[in-house]
Amino acid sequence: MAESKKVTTAQANPAAIKKIDIFSNKRPGITVSIANGVVELRYYESVLQDSIMVTVNYADSGNTIEDERGIVVSAVEGLPIVGEEKVEFSIEDNNENVIDLTFLVNNVSPFNDNTTKGMVGLKFVSEEYELNEEVRVNKRFEEKPSDAVKRILTEFLQTKKEMDIEESTECITIPAQKKPFYALNWLCTRSAPANKPPGTTAGFFFFETSEGYHFKSIDFLFDQEEKKRIIYNETPDNRGADIPEGYDISALSYVKDNRVDVQRKKEAGFQTTRLITFDLWDCDYKIINPIAPKDLGGVEPLYDMGAKELPIMNKEIADKTNTLGIKFSRTTWVIRDTGALRPGSTQEQLEKSKEENLKVDKIKNQAILRFNQVYSSQIEITIPGDFSLHAGDAIYFDAPSAQMETKNDDIDRYAGGLYIISALCHLINPQGTFTKLNLVRDSFGRKGKAKTGKPAADTKIPGVKLSSQRTAPYDTITTF
Repeated sequence: MAESKKVTTAQANPAAIKKIDIFSNKRPGITVSIANGVVELRYYESVLQDSIMVTVNYADSGNTIEDERGIVVSAVEGLPIVGEEKVEFSIEDNNENVIDLTFLVNNVSPFNDNTTKGMVGLKFVSEEYELNEEVRVNKRFEEKPSDAVKRILTEFLQTKKEMDIEESTECITIPAQKKPFYALNWLCTRSAPANKPPGTTAGFFFFETSEGYHFKSIDFLFDQEEKKRIIYNETPDNRGADIPEGYDISALSYVKDNRVDVQRKKEAGFQTTRLITFDLWDCDYKIINPIAPKDLGGVEPLYDMGAKELPIMNKEIADKTNTLGIKFSRTTWVIRDTGALRPGSTQEQLEKSKEENLKVDKIKNQAILRFNQVYSSQIEITIPGDFSLHAGDAIYFDAPSAQMETKNDDIDRYAGGLYIISALCHLINPQGTFTKLNLVRDSFGRKGKAKTGKPAADTKIPGVKLSSQRTAPYDTITTF
């Protein structure tokens, strides 16, 4: 593991908003900086979100810029800001991690207006997010989903951003006349990792972070090494001096969010899904029964899990359904695409007319299962602002066990362990800088331990003393 820096409560001080420059569409060459007027900034990433997003509330005074008449007015009126203006954006946390991006204005919401000054809410999104509404994937092509993702991003969304795309197996024909993001998410449910045996697992996530676009399998996310090690122990970290050995961050807040609605999960098919297919080519009707989980008399899963075991359901209920010959909670109907239009010459299409594009036997059930397992266990934590973290990163988290005898100082071996960042929000306001993380995983029970690697390096921030120079604890800052 690469050397990491401790993130302490000292890093929860207000961070630097280095640049938010908005370029006028109507008046070429005219720009306005709103960085100094920002009251609150929120930056969002999520594995379920096609684009990164920023919301900004700022004070827009009436003496910001001259309009075309030479009268000094607000930025919204003078540029004017109506939507799709280019925004050059840069923020830096207190550990010198920088997010430096270009956005487009997606929404303008003035509020609290008066004659001299008003508050304005702006929403920024990626250029590809706006382009997606006006572009259609207007051709059919046959290739691996991972190759198709690259082509859609470069040919249709014309992105020049970095792309981190995991190789997938199976060739598939992309549906024509769909929006690019629709096609990309459609591919996620029909892709399986190339490094796993066919039919054992499936399911990918497509998402954007400040580092570019990602197309990653669920299995890859849970098989990666943790990026940060976080502990919640209800003890002030004394500006880093009291963060336990082996951890990088002491969380400011921690909430378990395992709101398991068994009925809804069963309806979604989180453990057993029956697949019924019909082939229009030869009228073949097939019922594909699911493989039962281990606790229901099945086999060990052939994929990597974030924790020790899958949720164990009531065996008596399982026995009763087995008696009735029912071993599934969801049925999915699929018309096989044998003979569907293929790309290429007429002769090439005829040669492949009896082939199936998507091998649903080895993809559909497995993808349904894995997507529904990902959110089996959820927690929400708040830490001092850390812009090095991204959606899709692995985090090792520990918290104390709830015991009557507190001197034991045991960790929670059920909720602790490896998690994936499902979504994050960086908040900057006059009170400080914080990062809220939604962490998820597909199973329960702490597996292994946080890899200590090299000791976390001391932070060096102007005005903040090193741990060896400190004598008094640092008060925990109220989080959002």
